[in-house]
Amino acid sequence: MRPALPLLAVAAALVLAGCGSSTTGSPGMEGGATTAVESVADEAGTALLERVDVGRHEGFDRVVFRFENLRPGYKVAYVDRPIVEDGSGAQIEVAGDAVLLVRMEPASGFDLETGEGRLVYKGPRRIDGAASGASVVKELVRTGDFEAVLSWAIGLEKQSEFRVQTLDDPARLVVDVRAA
Repeated sequence: MRPALPLLAVAAALVLAGCGSSTTGSPGMEGGATTAVESVADEAGTALLERVDVGRHEGFDRVVFRFENLRPGYKVAYVDRPIVEDGSGAQIEVAGDAVLLVRMEPASGFDLETGEGRLVYKGPRRIDGAASGASVVKELVRTGDFEAVLSWAIGLEKQSEFRVQTLDDPARLVVDVRAA
């Protein structure tokens, strides 16, 4: 009966090794990666998006949402197709085999607090990831800017772990996606 005890210990070790957290670290992505994340806004007011950037780094692609004033609350998670536009419900095509949706609120690319209103985000509605040098990010598509909910779909080559960071000066929401 004693020989079974070492086998039992090995089996338990293998089971425990498979029970890892979804926030495991990866090369180039210190601080961990995950498959879903959510946060609420820290400050009152509507965050005003002024810029969206995408680029490649060692081991991951980075998408940066930069705000003029403050950071919104956010939810970042994989979603199933079809992708629909907020407000209209129209279907939106997004390149790639997987779609990571970034939903930010309260947020907008248009400032309604200035009388007639002011367009803050003047960039494109679609951003080609390959043209920016990204490896797993195929395309970014704005899928909504409606009633203080701003949404962008990140089309990916395949579903990969990601992490979300918030940065200050200027206010930014950063999504890093692990490269294959």
